Amino acid sequence: MALSAETRNELKTLYNALSDRVLTPDDPVYVPEINAVGQSGADPVIEIATEIDWQEGGGVCLFTGQRGTGKSTELRRLQVELETIGVVAFYADLSEYILLTKPIEISDFLISMAGALSDRVAADPRFAGNPSRRSYWERLAHFLDTKVEFKDISLKVPQVGDIKASLKNDPDFKQRIQQASRGHVAQIVQDAHAFFRETVQELRLTTGNPDLKVALLLDSIERIRGVGDEAMGVYESVRNLFFAHAEHLRIPFLHLVYTVPPYLSILAAGAGSLMGGAVVRRLVSTHIFQDRSREVDPVGLQLLRKVIARRHIGWYRVFSDEALDRLALSSGGDLREFFRLVRLCLPAVRDESALPLSRDAVAHVEKSARAEMLPIPADQLDWLQRIARSNNTCLQKDDDLPLLAHFLDNRLVLNYRNGSDWYDVHPLLREVVDDHVPTGSHA
Repeated sequence: MALSAETRNELKTLYNALSDRVLTPDDPVYVPEINAVGQSGADPVIEIATEIDWQEGGGVCLFTGQRGTGKSTELRRLQVELETIGVVAFYADLSEYILLTKPIEISDFLISMAGALSDRVAADPRFAGNPSRRSYWERLAHFLDTKVEFKDISLKVPQVGDIKASLKNDPDFKQRIQQASRGHVAQIVQDAHAFFRETVQELRLTTGNPDLKVALLLDSIERIRGVGDEAMGVYESVRNLFFAHAEHLRIPFLHLVYTVPPYLSILAAGAGSLMGGAVVRRLVSTHIFQDRSREVDPVGLQLLRKVIARRHIGWYRVFSDEALDRLALSSGGDLREFFRLVRLCLPAVRDESALPLSRDAVAHVEKSARAEMLPIPADQLDWLQRIARSNNTCLQKDDDLPLLAHFLDNRLVLNYRNGSDWYDVHPLLREVVDDHVPTGSHA
């Protein structure tokens, strides 16, 4: 039976309801239970808000998680929580300011941070309209033109609109900025810190509150990753940023929340302690499996059903319970992957009588999703097998870090927490990994 216009419209509605987007806490589809429990057993967002409320003179908090675990959405919730307790909080996506696939240095990182804060203050109706305010980009151009000999760059104040775009999109420009900055790091750090301090002071004057707290929530830093031959250099630059320059990432009078790569605790162990004792709070995949096992957790499955119901209340007319649970388990509890698998099923529906889809009717999307992750070289399968058997990352040496980052970034390996953090390979890879004969074991 061909699809009726009504059914076709419902499929389209569900398809679009599962599109990838950042949610705000007041969005009717937001499900707070997804990330409401952190390592301590408490809500990590409330913990960070409380820390900032208690911190005197500024401070640093660190936030991490694999792609798709909801970091951007939770940072939006943190922004609301902070504003509720009287903290002026600005959210900034640093992917708008930095080139995510090239090495990062303290100079261009602080420039991007300062530019992001400048843009957010200018765009905020509470603080816009001050004719005496000079943007950070104008300040930077003047600084480069008068205090540092950036002869090959020759930035002028009329060109300030190009600085932000060039830092993000032009690798050569970024590299020239980095090379020219290396002899003047102290000056650039000092000037950036001065801008942060002056901005906080200005906001306090504007609000008439001399004790006003200002927070800057910096998203997408965790997306900095190496590609090809440059991979290790990029990861080393991240280590250097958060370890060697940790003191420069603490800004007096400003409260900062950095999203950091999931591998930071391995890459730069102890970096948080150098930034005032900051603890890395981590978001993980939904626990649809029992602790360190592959036994199904019905509570996690029920939570993912709730997420789908918030997106489209009539999902049960399209999927049977068994079909939706199969897709949830195949996703490994990763929300972004779960939504993708559900969406992949919808364009293939051609027969009204096939609805709701059975468990077997959704098997084809698993094959498609698995094919995207294959083939995997034998040495990588060796490592994935060790992870599957131990539920740990099994990182043996620094040189292997780019590959571990690849596993985590591309969700070949998923991070869970049922009391403690643990890891397993993506469910769609289990058979391939489990059946692999380790290198050196072949007859």
